Amino acid sequence: SSLGLKFPHPTESKELRARTETSIAAMMMGGGGQTYVLNRNTKREQGRKAQLTNIQAGKTVASIVRTTLGPRAMLKMLLDPMGGIVMTNDGNAILREVDVTHPAAKNMIELSRAQDEEVGDGTTSVIILAGEFLGVAEPLLEKKLHPTLIVAGYMQALEDALEIMKQIAVPIDSNNPEAVREVVRGAIDTKFVSRYGNLISDLAIKATKMVCITKPDGKKEIDLKRYAKVEKLSGGELSDCVVLDGVMFNKDITHPRMRRMIKNPRVVLLDCPLEYKKGESQTNVEITKEADWEKLLQQEEDEMKKVCEDIIKVKPDLVITEKGVSDLAQHFLLKANISVIRRIRKTDNNRIARVTGASICNRTEELTEASVGSRCGLFQIKKIGDEYFTFMTECEDPKACTVILRGASRDVLNEMERNLQDAFCVARNIILEPRMLPGGGASEMELAARLKEKAKSIAGTRQFAYKAIADALEVIPRSLAHNCGADVVRVMTDLRARHATEGGVNMGIDGNKGTVADVKALGIMDTFAVKQQTLRTSIEAAAMLLRIDDIISGISQKKRGGGGGGGAQPGEDETFGDARDG
Repeated sequence: SSLGLKFPHPTESKELRARTETSIAAMMMGGGGQTYVLNRNTKREQGRKAQLTNIQAGKTVASIVRTTLGPRAMLKMLLDPMGGIVMTNDGNAILREVDVTHPAAKNMIELSRAQDEEVGDGTTSVIILAGEFLGVAEPLLEKKLHPTLIVAGYMQALEDALEIMKQIAVPIDSNNPEAVREVVRGAIDTKFVSRYGNLISDLAIKATKMVCITKPDGKKEIDLKRYAKVEKLSGGELSDCVVLDGVMFNKDITHPRMRRMIKNPRVVLLDCPLEYKKGESQTNVEITKEADWEKLLQQEEDEMKKVCEDIIKVKPDLVITEKGVSDLAQHFLLKANISVIRRIRKTDNNRIARVTGASICNRTEELTEASVGSRCGLFQIKKIGDEYFTFMTECEDPKACTVILRGASRDVLNEMERNLQDAFCVARNIILEPRMLPGGGASEMELAARLKEKAKSIAGTRQFAYKAIADALEVIPRSLAHNCGADVVRVMTDLRARHATEGGVNMGIDGNKGTVADVKALGIMDTFAVKQQTLRTSIEAAAMLLRIDDIISGISQKKRGGGGGGGAQPGEDETFGDARDG
């Protein structure tokens, strides 16, 4: 044509169309050219690259907490967004404060939280192991092993490892305080409080035993979160830490003339205000005669008097309410020689109910002799520092308690509380499942040795993955040796040799000296529940991350600060994960 446009030949046009279609398909796959299927800002990593970034993320998270394992562990100092500082070596506390953006790293951090909620100990080990399990999969992926094969090998190794654990577990008598104390010591010796000897472990065991209830079907229930309250008071000596045989709370009586010390008080717990009920909404009353106003006031007073008489009828010495108490009610109760404490927290009220045997009443008319608690031996109010605290102690068979921690500074107290929580959980695990495994890396080495032996009988490529788990388990003793400055290679070789022979089950690392020792003789034992949970969580998490072959993260333009072509479409700002969880 005269314009110099060349029209393709009909047969040519077919080829051209086919070519164009293939290139569009290629663009859709590779993101080149003009055809966009996904939003332009979407980052997408596929196949090998996605797996390798996940592995890298897992290893990075593990490297944060690796030095906090063992008795010679380092502390981490974290600055939170508010400018406060946290000093700790508790895996969960560290990772809770760390802000990460990578989805795989988030998943890892979730592990330590789950571990903390489930068994309370082993939060560091779970992350280190998961990171290591991901790390050993890297060479397998390089060898072009399919991820599902690796995962199958991992799962088989997990089943066998749990079986082996059951075989080497040692039962323990949970009624023998010495045995229990050894285990709790083993768990918190790696923490900051280990220098105070048996102090924390004894507190934890006593508190756990106190709140343990045996249900009618023989099961034990231990609710430490609700019934063992930890009160931190700065100042005082460390040796002043105690578990009260009752409860303590930061409140004072409402009127200075009430009694501050009562032996064997009769306690009434209320959940209703002892003041005149105000109207729900704003109420206007028009009064024409002065006498009516007098009547109104009188009515309020009579109402209050009736409420107080209901209380006085059951002859209590102490009334505790979660709501307010009016001056008038105080006056009536004071005349009857009753001490009153008001505006107490609901959780504290529940604990008082457990120790005194009282039941919480919602209306004063319902008060009966049965709802009065009389199991408390002593009610007194003491001044500690510049605040008043109410103590209700000397209770008979209390099922709730308060643990008082005294220490120099707030940071020390916070760290002590975190360690105490770990000790609580360990004590709870022993009472619920009284089985033990050798600590100090001994169980891990034994598992590694036995799994390596077993790997020889596994056919096919799964054997590689199976063996990789066995190698990865050695990371725990290796980190222990590394953290106390031992000669890692020598110690590890020695350990391997000991575990290859019969009777070397209890050979582990003495974390203080960095030498190979019989951990059972040293009293370094771990609870079965913790080890089982650690292994299960870490292998399953690693398996899950390895099966990811595509990471798509979309950021809509709005989230980017409104940049880019005139506002995003309404459908576009639904993004995956990070942005939405914000």
